[in-house]
This record gives sequence, structure tokens and C-alpha cells, in this order.
Amino acid sequence: MSLYKRGNTWWIRFTTPNGQRIRQSAGTGDRKKAQEYHDRLKAKVWETTKLGVKPERSWQEATVRWLKETSHKADQGRDKEKLRWLDQFLGGLMLSEINRDLIDAIILAKEKEGRASGTINRYLALIRAILRKARDEWEWIDHIPKIKLRSEPRRRVRWLTPMQARQLIDHLPQHLADMVRFTLATGLRQSNVSYLRWDQVDMSREIAWIHADQAKARKAIVVPLNGDAMQVLKERQGINEQYVFTFRDKPVQVCTTKAWKRALKKANIEDFRWHDLRHTWASWHVQNGTSLQELMELGGWSSYEMVLRYAHLAGEHLKGAASRVSGTILAHS
Repeated sequence: MSLYKRGNTWWIRFTTPNGQRIRQSAGTGDRKKAQEYHDRLKAKVWETTKLGVKPERSWQEATVRWLKETSHKADQGRDKEKLRWLDQFLGGLMLSEINRDLIDAIILAKEKEGRASGTINRYLALIRAILRKARDEWEWIDHIPKIKLRSEPRRRVRWLTPMQARQLIDHLPQHLADMVRFTLATGLRQSNVSYLRWDQVDMSREIAWIHADQAKARKAIVVPLNGDAMQVLKERQGINEQYVFTFRDKPVQVCTTKAWKRALKKANIEDFRWHDLRHTWASWHVQNGTSLQELMELGGWSSYEMVLRYAHLAGEHLKGAASRVSGTILAHS
């Protein structure tokens, strides 16, 4: 049977003249449209096989290859989420059928969801990256639509004062409070804190480590444990044999829970994400004299540019330069 249904979506299945089995989604719940797509695809395969025409590739083929080649990315899960959403627009198309009108339709759909320019840009950047791969490296297509990212307002670094941090911690349940305290002491990303294992901690040497396959930059990170971090670890000992931070004996996968939002409200803290704890840690470091080079190593950033966002918070080293013109007007009056 050439057409069959999975859930609400029609799928295509046939064998090419050279024996290759084709099986893929038609990307539609309309049988007539699925049949048209099937006939068009089968005709193109015949042209490729019998007439030597360059084969047409589908968006689905491109996403499968993209995910295979980017399997090393720590945040590939986010790409998969975006691709699942994009499937409703691109799932049943050939790469050559993706045009500017379709890109505009995707942008409009995201706008109707109330998404900001930054979020929309993440989707556009993913589409553009896959199409560029298909054109420049895989040589599947010759032309792609021009995809221009939207301008984004520069987001200020959001960080808490020590007093605000204390108020937030006081309103959190114990397991989240401990995770916040540890994050503010180490600057680790949420996933690295959530899944930190005791075999990644050396209490006697006062260090922990994040393995390369756990780090966003795919580079192992050594984490020096200061007094605050050590205190948290001592309090967590004996709660779970495998993981440092748990709730009901399981790792805390989601931190921005109702309890988190409730604590923010009680502490009168607005517009603050969990990742801003890392910004807070970095801001405190810079304000207390840590150099940007040291900060880059401590935070496991892959480039110096990533820490420049905190440079404006480090003004101590410029005081000497500023004092050179101090009193100049009075001296010449």
C-alpha cells in the first residue's frame, strides 16, 4: 500500500526502480494532498534513477542528517524541539520548495504565539543553518531563500545584589535553596547542577569537575569549591548516594517551578530567570576584582567575547587613570 496513516498524518511508502525503499511522512492529514505528494515524489525519483537528474532532497532528510552531524552539541535537545514545531510547515516539503513566503508564514505564526524577536531568530537561524549545509556542504540544492534575522534589543545583564539573593533563598524550598546557593558559589549552568554526581566531587581537594560531554562548550571544566559551595555539599551529604541535588530521591530536572516563581514574587524580584543566577555569580566576581580572563576559565566559556558583557562592572582598575585629570581646573584657576 503506497499510502498509510499514522495517527492523523498520512505516510508514503514505495520502492524505487533501483530497489531503494522510500518511507516518509507526507506532512498532512488530507489524503488527497498526500496522494499528490506521493505521485510527485515518485515521479522525481524515477527521473533521478532513469534520466540521471540530480535527486531532490526533502526537509526531513536534511533534518535527519543535521541532527546526526550535530549530535555532539550539548543543547541539541533544543534543536529537536524547534524542528518538531517546524514540521507543521516544512515536514512534507522538498528543500527546493522552501521559499521566502513560507519563511514569512513561520515568522507570522510565531508572532501570533506572542514570541519575541529573539525567540523567532532562534528558529530562523536553525532553518538557515540547515539550508546552508544542504547547499554548501552536502550539495543537495543550488539556491536557498535569503533569511535575515530580526534586530534584537540588547539585553542588559540581569543580576541580584547579595541582599536580594538572600531574600530569594529564604523563600525557596530546601532543595531549590541549596541549588541556588551552589550556583551562586560556582556559576554552573542549571543542567550541570541538577545532574551533579558525588563521583564528580572531591571534598578533600575542594574541587568538582564537569565532563566534556556535559559542558556546553564540549570542554571539561574544573570547578574550584569555595567555602559557600563546600558548606552546601556538606549539608547535602547522605541525602542521595548518586546525585548531589535531589527532590523525592530524583535529580531536579526542572527548577523554574511554581515554588521558584512564588519565591521571586515574595522577594519582589521581577524579570529574573534561573540562568540569571550565573550572570549574578559572574557579576559578583568582576565587582570583587576577578579578571575577565580568570572569569572565562572559571565559567568554562569558549571565548573571551563571552565575558565582555561583564566588563562594564569592573571599574576599579580605571580609578588611577581617572585621577590623572583630577584637580586640573582648580590648578589653572
